[in-house]
Amino acid sequence: MSFKKVLLLSLLMMVITSFGQSRKVADRYFEEFSYIQSAKLYKDLVLIKGDSSKHVLSRLAESYYNNSETEEAEIWLKKLISNYSNELEDKYLFKYAQVLRSNGKYKKSDSIFFKLAENKNSNFNNELKKENNLLNNSNSKRIGVRNLAINTPYSDFGGFLLNGKSYFTSSAPTGSRKQKIYKWNNQPFLNIYKAEEDIQTIEGSIQDTILVLVNSQKFEEPITSELHESTPVFTRDGKTMYFTSNNSDVKRVRRSKRRTSNLKIYKASFINGKWGNIEELPFNNDEYVTGHPALSPDEKTLYFVSNMPGGYGESDIYKVEIKGKNEYGTPINLGSTINTSEKEVFPYVGSDNVLYFSSNGHLGFGLLDIFQSKIEKDGTFSSPENLGNPFNSKKDDFSFFISENGKRGFFSSNRDKGKGDDDIYSFYIYTDTSICTQIITGTIVNNKLNVPVEGATVKLISKEKEVIAKTVSDNLGRYIFNDVPCNEVYTAIATKLDHKPGRNIVSTTGKKDIELTTNLELTPLIIENQIVINPIYFDYDESVIREDAQYELENIVTVMNNHPELVIKIESHTDSRGPKEYNRTLSDKRAKSTRDFILSRGIAANRVESAIGYGEDKPLNNCVDGKKCSEEEYQLNRRSYFYIIKGKGEIQAKQ
Repeated sequence: MSFKKVLLLSLLMMVITSFGQSRKVADRYFEEFSYIQSAKLYKDLVLIKGDSSKHVLSRLAESYYNNSETEEAEIWLKKLISNYSNELEDKYLFKYAQVLRSNGKYKKSDSIFFKLAENKNSNFNNELKKENNLLNNSNSKRIGVRNLAINTPYSDFGGFLLNGKSYFTSSAPTGSRKQKIYKWNNQPFLNIYKAEEDIQTIEGSIQDTILVLVNSQKFEEPITSELHESTPVFTRDGKTMYFTSNNSDVKRVRRSKRRTSNLKIYKASFINGKWGNIEELPFNNDEYVTGHPALSPDEKTLYFVSNMPGGYGESDIYKVEIKGKNEYGTPINLGSTINTSEKEVFPYVGSDNVLYFSSNGHLGFGLLDIFQSKIEKDGTFSSPENLGNPFNSKKDDFSFFISENGKRGFFSSNRDKGKGDDDIYSFYIYTDTSICTQIITGTIVNNKLNVPVEGATVKLISKEKEVIAKTVSDNLGRYIFNDVPCNEVYTAIATKLDHKPGRNIVSTTGKKDIELTTNLELTPLIIENQIVINPIYFDYDESVIREDAQYELENIVTVMNNHPELVIKIESHTDSRGPKEYNRTLSDKRAKSTRDFILSRGIAANRVESAIGYGEDKPLNNCVDGKKCSEEEYQLNRRSYFYIIKGKGEIQAKQ
């Protein structure tokens, strides 16, 4: 064998070895639940090394899915299903439907859910058929929700009220040198905190009655350790606490046969003003997870989550009888009414004997949603109902708690516009007599023709930039929003095809049932045979498209995308200052620069017939060479036109 062949073979073996090692490293991070790192490595395998195997694509998709990065999860689940549709388990199709729903693609998501529901051989057949469709159930008119001030950029979740105190979980850094980093999400390990409850109410506005937490303090040792402690639940007398922690003893972390430190449930007692006497519950096991404890109202039953053998899915909810003196019955799975082939987590039983829990296996808004199920007298459970808005979103929503009086509580979410990873939200439920609402109404007008605009979409947007209501204007251009909460500032926005949006700020007051009027104007982008935008400006003696010009030119792109049959020509003009030939050249450069920007936004080149500069040859006034003019007169002649030369008839037919 020649030296060249030996060298080539050696290099090939090095590449193959490196390739294999990279996958193994990615697999190791994945199996350690270090999904941020595993996602990076699997993505490099796909994009750099071209490994689009089922193993790599499925692990890459699940890494993003498990970290709630739904946009990336959608991309890679779609590729996985496209490449390996005949080889995949239904769970990947289910997860794809979940992230589509999370990303707002409900129609496509529903078609997949229906497909799974109709497939008699699918594990999801019965689960999807038994669902109650409550996605249109909105409680937002009765419930005030607030992101708590104690939330951090890290993971904060939970919330349990007892005797004016609240208890929650956080991964916020403590400043201790001993604090370790959890590889799953690259955040510190979790700790349990205590805070004081405070109700703040301002008369006349439901939005100003809120539950807040102040003066938070981390639990001390022996509850707090270098590892996870989370999800505490307390007996009414405040003397017993159940909580979740890593499997460990005093000296070291204990691991399963697979080298995993599983979570377990522990019990602690409040003695002489301090928490101690920590005991591991006897049904824990080194080989599987137990966690998320919750007590029944009579404190005779402990509910919890586990992935112990014999369950229905990735994690199920169980119950066990509390016999006293650290004696417990045999754990019982809650069955297929509650548990699915996916995850059921964070159980909580309210004083009304309703089980609240989170699931990504029951049909919801996307990812984890909060559900409720009535516990019947015979111990069976009613079919789970989705709590709807505002508790559930397109992201993970979990860890629901409601006070005994049924008026206030907490839930947790990693929804958009939060302060960190997971955030705690407080809610307050109001009786009908306490609701202060007003009416917002108005008329949508075309500001060029001064006529009402029918069929405009009108949205009411909160100061948190969330759409709280949407409607359409009638044949007289009128719109109306009923039951708008008092003492808030909103933005009303009107939109319609081929028009610039119109918007106004409107503030509701503290007086009930007042009608507020805010009229909105839409500016048409198509007038006769032109697409009309505000003037686009160039720096002196330049033809580079400025940022403000790009903003205006996006309107041209929008109209052309709205009407694929449309063809335009561009004309650019200057004022009379400067030599004529120079102005022709400069305006021609600007016209072609404008054209090139439009093409760069994905418009086909054959849809811009020409881009010509005419310099100062076609003035709109008498501001010509040799005459001194005002800046306004000069500016009138500095203009660009976007003439429609093909497709006008099709546009009129659509309008």
